[in-house]
Amino acid sequence: MGDLRNRITELVRAYHREQAPGDFVPGTTHVPVSGAVLSEEDRLALVETALEMRIAAGPASRGFERQFARYLGLRKAHLTNSGSSANLLALGALTSPQLEERRLRPGDEVVTVAAGFPTTVNPIFHNGLVPVFVDVELGTYNTTPERIERAIGPRTRAIMIAHALGNPFEAEEVARLADERELFLIEDNCDAVGSRYRGRLTGSFGDLSTVSFYPAHHIAMGEGGCVLTDNLALARIVESLRDWGRDCWCEPGEDNRCLKRFDQKMGDLPPGYDHKYIFSHVGYNLKSTDLQAALGLSQLTRIEEFTEARRANWRHLRAALDGLPGLLLPHATPGSDPSWFGFLITVAPDAAYSRAALVDHLESRRISTRRLFGGNLVRHPAYTDRRYRVSGSLENSDLITDQTFWIGVFPGITPEMIAYVGDTIREFVLKHS
Repeated sequence: MGDLRNRITELVRAYHREQAPGDFVPGTTHVPVSGAVLSEEDRLALVETALEMRIAAGPASRGFERQFARYLGLRKAHLTNSGSSANLLALGALTSPQLEERRLRPGDEVVTVAAGFPTTVNPIFHNGLVPVFVDVELGTYNTTPERIERAIGPRTRAIMIAHALGNPFEAEEVARLADERELFLIEDNCDAVGSRYRGRLTGSFGDLSTVSFYPAHHIAMGEGGCVLTDNLALARIVESLRDWGRDCWCEPGEDNRCLKRFDQKMGDLPPGYDHKYIFSHVGYNLKSTDLQAALGLSQLTRIEEFTEARRANWRHLRAALDGLPGLLLPHATPGSDPSWFGFLITVAPDAAYSRAALVDHLESRRISTRRLFGGNLVRHPAYTDRRYRVSGSLENSDLITDQTFWIGVFPGITPEMIAYVGDTIREFVLKHS
């Protein structure tokens, strides 16, 4: 059996080496905005886990949770099947009856930003809560503590915002504001793993934080996400909600960790009802698998490498485009060191060319582009009949909807690709200005 396994391992390594991409050809080779950067070791991790038929959550999942929590300096991490599910669990945890007077109830408000991805906002609606939308700054594309503070009303109970394309919001100040006003803070860190604010990793400031491991993100599991916290009570609620809503915390295949499996009385159930089948929350099954976790463990060893590649690509592109007329280029939030998810560009409304013309030019040259997700989310049909509140003007979110797009800086983009992207934009802008 050992010889057969060794043969499989060598074949997997040989197969991976055969998949190496060819040379970059400007205008022919696609320059994507994002994607997983997968190594020989990543492929082998998946195959080895598949050979062991570890098709549910198991030792790799638990190992990843421990290592990822340690990376962020937090006590608990819970893997999920997606970053969207992580957001759903994080906000849902704040509605738990176990939080007693602090629990969020239907009609309570959650401050969030209008310019972002809907999965930061949708859990607010799903839990019967009311989003309070605030605007963002151009350049950083994050909101500010001042905007958040002005949005707080008598029913505001939480703040849930994302770091914009890897650029941290002022997390220390927002966390302080939340503490002073007795609000929960959920830090959507899905686009910012490896980013730092005031020397501290993003994802470590909130009562809860969330991460996505979709292939577009900083490390990949294919599908996957994570909820992290330093608060053991919140961690227990998240685990229950993720695992069908059950009260038991035994791992799959484990029995009676609490040593009281048949000795408890809960709800209206008969005394001694099997604790493995007592449900304390209206939950879901949002777990991941060991196949995903094995890939995540392999990817996690390269997180610093990936982060530095993102920063280097962003810096080179920023230098190549500096000073071009009609372009508002991004900048890091003061005090931050972003692990950039993408490179945001806003075409000035009075530019001699349009955003659409520039995007069409890039796409025709095989350079992919994306919008800043939903732009101003309140303008989408999904939210036309939903209850929400707007604090202040959303003029920057509206401008982003019309004038902003982004291009990739992920580690799979080579220096030759970055140079080509910079030259392509520069040539277009100078020709049309």
